[in-house]
Amino acid sequence: MQFSKSTSYALHALIHLAHANRGHNIGIKELSASQGVPESYLSKIMSKLRQDGIVRAVTGASGGYELARPADQITFLDVIQVVEGRQHLYECSNLNEQRHQFFFEAEALEADIPDHPDDKECMVKKVMNGAEQQLNQYLQQHTIQSVLDAASFACNDDVNKK
Repeated sequence: MQFSKSTSYALHALIHLAHANRGHNIGIKELSASQGVPESYLSKIMSKLRQDGIVRAVTGASGGYELARPADQITFLDVIQVVEGRQHLYECSNLNEQRHQFFFEAEALEADIPDHPDDKECMVKKVMNGAEQQLNQYLQQHTIQSVLDAASFACNDDVNKK
C-alpha cells in the first residue's frame, strides 16, 4: 500500500501552517517553495483541504492559508481521507461462492453463533478490513500537533546533548 504524493504534500503543508505564528497566513508561493511543489498542484490540494474545513483561505494582499481548526484536532486520517478518498482499501474480487467456497465462512457455523450475521463473508476481506481498522486507528491517534511536538522534543533533546 502506498499513499500518493498529494497526501505527503498536504501533510507537510499543514505542518508548515501549524508551525507559523497564529494569525499569520502563508501564501501558496511560500508553501509550494517550502516543498518544491508547483503552485498549481499544491493549490488543488489546498482547495480540497479548504472544502473539507481543514484550512481556511484568507483573501487580500496579505492573504494565504491558515488552519481552520487547532492542529491537535487535525488527524492524519482526516487529511488522508480528504486527499485519497474515503473508500475502503480492499474490495474482494472473488464474490462468486461457487468458485471460492473456502474463502467464505460456512452458514452452518454462523447459525449456531447468535452474533454472526446470516450472510457469508469473504475471509480474505475480513482480514484486510481488520488491518484497515488498525491502520485507521493509528492514523486517528496522530495529529499535526503531535508531529510538531515530537520535532520540538527532538530538537530540545539534541540541544541538551551538546
